[in-house]
Amino acid sequence: MKKLLYACGILMSGLCFSQESVPKIKATFFDGVAVAGYVDHGAFINFTGPNISLTHKDVKFILGMLPSLRIKNDKSPGTKNSAITPNLGAGLTVIYRKFALQLPVYYNSKTATENGSWKMGIGLGYSFK
Repeated sequence: MKKLLYACGILMSGLCFSQESVPKIKATFFDGVAVAGYVDHGAFINFTGPNISLTHKDVKFILGMLPSLRIKNDKSPGTKNSAITPNLGAGLTVIYRKFALQLPVYYNSKTATENGSWKMGIGLGYSFK
């Protein structure tokens, strides 16, 4: 996980310092990006939430919160959770023109059989702006 964050930081700093054009950095509450993807043997649907973004030519990097609906069948015996649950994730979204690639992380809380842990996923989406 740390290696991924370091790699993203190096990539973003390389783009900032190696080009002559001036990239724009700004904070927003909603960017108009809808994403669907896979995480922890289930799916998610989200929209980008509060974030910090960096725009360089046709590429936009977004690091922020991801209000989501997670879709996952509970396979535990006995009582079961709902198949669709609201969840808040965080992650990196890269938008090229109108297409988005997302690397979200979600926290699965501790249960009677498993410790709490962070799970990383991947998703594809569309930018409406």
